[in-house]
Formats: sequence, C-alpha cells, structure tokens
Amino acid sequence: MPLVDIEVIEGVFDAEQKAQMIQKVTDAMVEVEGEAMRGVTWVRVKEVRSRHWGIGGSTPSAEDIKAMAKR
Repeated sequence: MPLVDIEVIEGVFDAEQKAQMIQKVTDAMVEVEGEAMRGVTWVRVKEVRSRHWGIGGSTPSAEDIKAMAKR
C-alpha cells in the first residue's frame, strides 16, 4: 500500500485545493500501479507552521508564498 506525503505551509492552500492534490496524486499513483491499487493508496497533506521551514535561506510566511504565486 503506497503512502504519499505532501508537505505545505499552513494557510497557503484551502480545503478544496488540498482535496485536489489528494485526488491528482492518487490518480498519478494509479496510473503507475494500476487501478486495483486506488483503494489502498494513501495521500496525506501535512501542514508546517508558517515560518517553520526555509526556502533559499529565508523563512517565508504563508502570505509571502501567496504573493510569490501571484507573480
């Protein structure tokens, strides 16, 4: 049974976006493994508190990430 973890900064993605991540990653795994694996493919979206991880040596907030996405 595959388990896929997706880690994101808390507050960047809403519930609908996280559900889309889960569906699309599940679909990608099923494409590789076969349809029989859909029911046992686990996907978790784990949120890391804002400013508790780094990108390029800085610790961006959720607002910083949202601003970057708009560019």
